[in-house]
Amino acid sequence: MSKNLKFDRQEVVQKATDLYWQKGFHGTSMRNLQDVIDMRPGSIYATFGSKEGLYKESIQCYADRGLKTLASCYETTGSPLKALKKFVTMSIINSAESGPSGMCMLAKTISELTDDNQPLLDESRRLLNVMENAFTDMLIKAQDCGEINSSEDPKAVARYIQVQLMGLRTYMRANNNDVQQIEELIDNIFDKGIL
Repeated sequence: MSKNLKFDRQEVVQKATDLYWQKGFHGTSMRNLQDVIDMRPGSIYATFGSKEGLYKESIQCYADRGLKTLASCYETTGSPLKALKKFVTMSIINSAESGPSGMCMLAKTISELTDDNQPLLDESRRLLNVMENAFTDMLIKAQDCGEINSSEDPKAVARYIQVQLMGLRTYMRANNNDVQQIEELIDNIFDKGIL
């Protein structure tokens, strides 16, 4: 007879995601995990295989949140380009104000981990690529409805947005979360012909 799980896996992963996002992989101890997700180390290992297994599910959860947010931005704006701008604004400003960290969890993972954690590095790179592909899809829609020039390479523009997003998150953190300055920089990307 199988045991009934006494926890909500999705809720546990979401809590772990916020903890890992705040403290990083190496900065999060098993004790931290135990306190936040309310599971003993033995249960963590039995359920997720390892700290790394839980981290892998956490970065997937983080990426899924981003994809859902981008889709929601498109639904509320009805415009691919406005959706991208709204997504970038929310990712930078909202993360700095209410997220566990103002940094992108995937970029933070790539910056923190070494080749000793190659599977997690590879997964973080893959998920960044998934996000970039979602930007590309949105830019193709923007071309289809005439919001950006059809001569632009959507993949190259998506890469540009990805780089700007990572850079602006770091810049905001380095400049004491100056929201007005970041909003002006985002306007430069989307409203003043740079894109």
